[in-house]
Amino acid sequence: MPAVTTQPTTSRIGEVTQASIERLTAQCHALYGAPPLGTLVRAGNVYAVVSGVTTQPLDPTRPVIARGAGAADEAEIYRENPQLEQLLRTDVSLTVVAHAEGDAVRAYLPALPPRIHTFVHVCSPGEVRAVFAAPEFLRTLLQSREPWADDVAAATLRQAARAHDEPRAFLQRVARVVGVALAGDTARLAAILRRLPLGTA
Repeated sequence: MPAVTTQPTTSRIGEVTQASIERLTAQCHALYGAPPLGTLVRAGNVYAVVSGVTTQPLDPTRPVIARGAGAADEAEIYRENPQLEQLLRTDVSLTVVAHAEGDAVRAYLPALPPRIHTFVHVCSPGEVRAVFAAPEFLRTLLQSREPWADDVAAATLRQAARAHDEPRAFLQRVARVVGVALAGDTARLAAILRRLPLGTA
C-alpha cells in the first residue's frame, strides 16, 4: 500500500478516552466539535473512521434538563447558561480500519491500540488517499454487525471521495469492491449503493 504522505493532518479534534484494538472513543476538545460521520481520523499510528457521535453530561448523575422555554433561539440558551460548556461533552466513536508502520499504511488492525489521551486528528486529503488506496480498508466496516453499519460504510466512502481528484471514479471503483464483498447479500449491497452519489460524484 502507498506510503503515508508527509502532509500534516489538518486539525486536532480531541483525545482518546477509551481504546481497544478494534474501537476507540475520543472526547472532543470543543463541545459539538465532532467531525461528520465517516470522517477518517488518526490517533498516533492508528487510522479510524467516525462511526458515532454522542453529546452527554460530563456527570451522568446530573441529567440534562430543558432550559429554553422562554428563549428566542438555542443560542440564547447557551448565552444565558455559559456553564453548559463545562457540564457537557461530545464524544466520538471510532472504528479502526488501518494503521501505519513507518511510512507504509497497513489496512488491517494494529497490534496495539493507541494510549489514552493520544491526540486525535482529522486526516489530510493525502492521508485519506493513502489509506483508501487499497480496498482492504472496507473489510472491517463491512464486517460490522451494528444496525447502522451500512450508513457508516457509505458515509466513509462519500467522505473519502472528497479527497480524490476524481471522486466519481473512486466511488465506482470501491462500489465494485463492495459488490464482490456482498455478492451473497444483495439487499445490503443495494442499501449501501443507494447511499452513494454514483451518478453525480
